[in-house]
Amino acid sequence: MGTDRTSTSARVFTPLDPHSRAETVVRRLTDAITFGLLTHDEQLPSESDLAAQFGVSRVTVREALVALRQQNLVETRRGRGGGSFVRAPATGVASPLRSRLAATSLPQLRDTADHYAAIAGTAARLAAQRADADDLVRIKEELDGRGRPLHRVERAFHLEVAAVAQSARLAHAEVEFAAELGTLLWSPIVPMSSTDPDPRTEHHLIATAIAAGDGDLARQLTEEHIARAVERLVNLHLQLVDS
Repeated sequence: MGTDRTSTSARVFTPLDPHSRAETVVRRLTDAITFGLLTHDEQLPSESDLAAQFGVSRVTVREALVALRQQNLVETRRGRGGGSFVRAPATGVASPLRSRLAATSLPQLRDTADHYAAIAGTAARLAAQRADADDLVRIKEELDGRGRPLHRVERAFHLEVAAVAQSARLAHAEVEFAAELGTLLWSPIVPMSSTDPDPRTEHHLIATAIAAGDGDLARQLTEEHIARAVERLVNLHLQLVDS
């Protein structure tokens, strides 16, 4: 049942809508760098490869890279072994994330989150139906976290579950969500109260349901997990708007 799948970081480069602009490329790459899907000093694909993978023109890619260089998220090196290389942010990203959240309307937050809950819940249900032993090992590796901060574990875990669902559309939708709202939903700027369940424990419960082949439970747990994250994000949004 096992099939070849791209790595989590490779999903960053799935094609964009043909009408997308350079700003969308910038946001996707910025989010990937912020969340560690693209690591410091990692070389990006060539302009022609990026254009093909995103489904945009080289001119659009070049414009996006200029913007990323201006934000000090990418540097260009000349000569042999040259190209565009990732520069991880030296300082936190709290301020731009808060500004981005405040500029997003409450109806947009809730509407996008409802859409995402349907995507992630369905992915979890299908993963429970289709996961093989190798798939379960990969999910477990994401649960382990490898010392990564929680917001990065969140993104990697949900991406892996979408991959295990073996649906190209769902995996693509997961990446599209990351570009639209995912950076905010799984952001370290969103505070957790002492009464909130531990998200890592919730991940383990979802993974256990997937391993048991219980698709309905996996979907329910995933939707509840996301609903709690959405409420935390909405509460922060209201605080920012009122301040």
